[in-house]
Order: sequence, then structure tokens, then C-alpha cells
Amino acid sequence: MRRAISASFGLYAVATLVFLYAPVLVMMAMSFNRSPLYELPFEFDLRWFQALLHNSRLLRATGNSILLALANTAVASLLGTLAALPLARYQFKGKTLLSGLLIPPIAIPWLILAIAMLLLFNFIGLARSLTSMFIGHVAVSLPYAIFVILARLSGTESTLEESAMSLGAGPWTTFFKITLPLMLPGVIAAALFSFTVSFDNFVISYFLAPPGVSTLPVEIYSAIRKGFTPEINAIATITLAVSMILALFAVRMVREA
Repeated sequence: MRRAISASFGLYAVATLVFLYAPVLVMMAMSFNRSPLYELPFEFDLRWFQALLHNSRLLRATGNSILLALANTAVASLLGTLAALPLARYQFKGKTLLSGLLIPPIAIPWLILAIAMLLLFNFIGLARSLTSMFIGHVAVSLPYAIFVILARLSGTESTLEESAMSLGAGPWTTFFKITLPLMLPGVIAAALFSFTVSFDNFVISYFLAPPGVSTLPVEIYSAIRKGFTPEINAIATITLAVSMILALFAVRMVREA
């Protein structure tokens, strides 16, 4: 009986993984297929990756996404560090409230956040601009960065910092010599998560991007509406591979933390 139950759960797990990953694997396989119409038999060819090199719209959108994700990573990691450190090391009024307020931005659907941000930015005069899009990406990424760094700091004792200060080290010396090395794996993991969240984000970019500026997810959506080309499979395969590598590295950093 136990073997039957175990086998049933195993089959269920396999079926779930197949359901989740089969479409992705088919898409990746078709990016290497010579036929533009998904015709079989499969003929291996790199023509769509070569065609991608001449697709200026997709390349420009990819560059925009990378630049936006890098800027977002820098700011979200810095602000996340500055927010996580006092939350982990100090006691102050409103700490519980502030910690609780970090959860709604993660739980609320990005569609709702995007609409709310668009209305707010229109009200204050920013409207759809590079500034509003950048702020939107930081707002979405920041809670993830704070939680990842908090997880690292929560797993380390403050006794080393207290010992350093008791031996005469100043606050800045203690931070750079003790605190920063302890939290560095968490900061790196937060940076990787922030980059991935920003680079793959569609909803915030779609609502807040100014006219004439497009990120990769938005450009892929627009291209599919006009007519699908296998070059999208090629750029999607590259993006998926890079995102998975960054995500796995981030998870590894969190586990080491």
C-alpha cells in the first residue's frame, strides 16, 4: 500500500513537472528548428539566432531591459541593505508595522500596482516616463531585496559586531570589517533577484514606459501581436537561460547565507 501511494505521488510530481516545463522545452527546441512554421521532422539550425543579430528592435529592447535592470539592481540593493540592517539589528517603535508593510507589495498583483503607480505619477506630473518606469521597477524589487538580506542577517549573531565595538572599533569600522562581510552573500543574492525581477518584468514596463521606449518583454508582446517570428524563440531561449542561471546562483547564495 505504501509503495502504491509513493508511486502515485511520484507520478503526480512527474506529471506536474512535465506540465510546467514541456512548453518551455518545446519553445527552446523550436528556436533551433530550421522551419519557421514548426514543421517536423526537426532540423537543427542556428538561422534564427543569426537573424536575431539583425533585428534592431529586439536588440534595442534587450539593451533597454539590461540597462534598466542594472540601474534597478544597484538602487534596490543599496536601499534594501539600508532598510534590512536596522530591521535586523535594532529595536524601535513601529518596527513590526514596517516589517508587515513589506508583505503587501509582494502579495498584491503587479497589474494593480502598475495601475496605481500610473495614476500616482499622472497626478504628480511624471506620467509615463523613464523616471516613473525606473521608480516602478525599484518599488517592485525592493521588498524582495529586503527580505533576502534580512534572511542573511537573521542567521548571523550581532555578538561579533558588539565585540568589535567593545574593543574600540568605531561604527564605520565595525560595519566595513564585520557587518558587511557577514551580509555580503545576502546582498549579492538580493542583487541577482532584483536584476531578474526587473529584466523579466512586463506589467510595470508596459504601463509606465514612455512612447518610443520598449523593454524586451514589452517588445516580445508587441511582436507577437503583429505576427510571430522564430527570432522571438531565440531571444526567449537566451533570456530564459540567463535568468535561470542568475536565479539558481541567487538561490545558492541564499542557502549559503
